[in-house]
Amino acid sequence: MRDILLIALYAFVGAAAAGLLGAAVLRVLRLRSVAVSLAIVAAVAVTAMLAGTLAVAWAMFLSPHDLSVVTTVVTMAAVVSLVTALLLGRRVVVSCRDLALAAREFGDGGVFTAPGLPAPAELAALSRELSATSLRLAESRERERALEASRRELVAWISHDLRTPLAGLRAMSEALEDGVVSDPARYHRQIRTEVDRLNGMVGDLFELSRIHAGALALTPARICVHDLVGDALAGAGPLAREHGVRLVGERVEAVPVEVDGKEMTRVLANLLVNAIRHTPAEGTVAVDAGLRAGSVVLAVTDGCGGIPADDLPRVFDTGWRGTEARTPPAGAGLGLAIVKGIVEAHAGRADVRNVTGGCRFEVTLPAAGS
Repeated sequence: MRDILLIALYAFVGAAAAGLLGAAVLRVLRLRSVAVSLAIVAAVAVTAMLAGTLAVAWAMFLSPHDLSVVTTVVTMAAVVSLVTALLLGRRVVVSCRDLALAAREFGDGGVFTAPGLPAPAELAALSRELSATSLRLAESRERERALEASRRELVAWISHDLRTPLAGLRAMSEALEDGVVSDPARYHRQIRTEVDRLNGMVGDLFELSRIHAGALALTPARICVHDLVGDALAGAGPLAREHGVRLVGERVEAVPVEVDGKEMTRVLANLLVNAIRHTPAEGTVAVDAGLRAGSVVLAVTDGCGGIPADDLPRVFDTGWRGTEARTPPAGAGLGLAIVKGIVEAHAGRADVRNVTGGCRFEVTLPAAGS
């Protein structure tokens, strides 16, 4: 037993000396290629075994012949280990180089394409993460492009919509100033109408800017959906009568919802105004509300004839107006964008889909707690 302990001690001392030397070399060369590190690790392993063997052989006074045999065996093992480590290191280096080239193209604004050659598990995992990140960034860039296009359209439409009433106001004010108007009261009424239009547009822009800036302050209160819809129908009644459209709100459940009453009334008003303007005379705009799958759903169905499938994803975009047939005589296409912003501020969502004869806009809100 004592001999075994002595052999273990001598072997440990020899191996530890080789290990310390290898650690020092690794520290000096820590910034070099991974292939160098792998070669050093293999060399340290073989050197530690050789040092331990030589220490034991020296302590046990092995014959020169036996010592040369042991040394030869260990040397051959060292050669094979070093060659294997170098081959493995070269493979890792090639995989790292390919991954670095793909990442460089990705960093230049392109799409990450994973190297085709097989790679170690860690590098393969990194490649998958980079591919997923590339897809997310591509989606983000696409959203940014769509938003920028929407903003450009909004600026163009706002400029046009402001220019028209301002030109009319200027012409009417000059006519009144020159005293060439036979009916000044009519001009005054028309000026008031145009000012109201401009005021509404500015109000919509201000509301939308608050939504985009995250500055929309909500004051939630427990409200019955039946009362909310009733107020919105009463407010939209005059416009519906003017367009010859019938408003229907018979399927409205008396379920509670916790929302900002003022903002949610604006949501329903925008949806109703949009539906009335796009529904032909003698058509019907229906409102229904109820509890579905733990959420409160308010829906407005119009008789516009439907929206092209390609336009459906853009309905709630800022400034969207759709085709000429769906372009209102006034407004900058902000109503539905405001609807989406207010609903999302209430942790809800706004959707639209085509139904028979028209469109159905749905607002889904969290149900009020008991």
